[in-house]
Amino acid sequence: MAYQFDFASVFDYTPVLVKGIGVTVELIAFGAVAGVALGIGCAWARTQGPRWLRPPVTAYVEAIRNTPFLIQLFFVFFGLPSLGVQFSEMQAACLAMALNLGAYSAEIIRAGIDATPKGQYEAGASLAMTRWQVFRHVVLKPALARIWPALSSQIVIVMLGSAVCSQIAAEDLTFAANFIQSRNFRAFEVYFVTTGIYLVLAVLLRQLLRMTGKRLFRRAAR
Repeated sequence: MAYQFDFASVFDYTPVLVKGIGVTVELIAFGAVAGVALGIGCAWARTQGPRWLRPPVTAYVEAIRNTPFLIQLFFVFFGLPSLGVQFSEMQAACLAMALNLGAYSAEIIRAGIDATPKGQYEAGASLAMTRWQVFRHVVLKPALARIWPALSSQIVIVMLGSAVCSQIAAEDLTFAANFIQSRNFRAFEVYFVTTGIYLVLAVLLRQLLRMTGKRLFRRAAR
């Protein structure tokens, strides 16, 4: 007997899907802002920060970049409570995503910083700027402009990776899909629709980041 498609049974749970999309957007919004901010701080520490700060920052970056995101998520949600540090599902998911993106973005941003001509540092020093002022006003913006496409791609990858947050009961889009499938037993339809939603979210996020980059680095491009 031929399989009978029934996509209507998926859209009967539209409120569940909408809630899942909203949670996924919340996760990537926090993860992107906090992760990039953390990445900038780590990139500064590894390139221009004090010597004593470089080993712990390097250890953090290498530990995150060489371990699975799911294990990091489980460590935050299940491991840290053993030390008395409690997080809700959303808090753990947001923290894990920020830590993960922070490590990857640190290496991307560091590459942009390393590509900065030495003459720019000398120009800043000639104006009696401190090392932090040179980094903030002279180095950072052009460095971000150089690596923005790569950083944007990493943010999109982290957004797609947020699907594993459903493993700790964060009610994101994947959690919603699993819930719907457990009710209507229409696995093909449910995950087909979910795949389409993730594709749309990825395209929209990439376009948003592209427009943000054009707006932020318009002067730098000139």
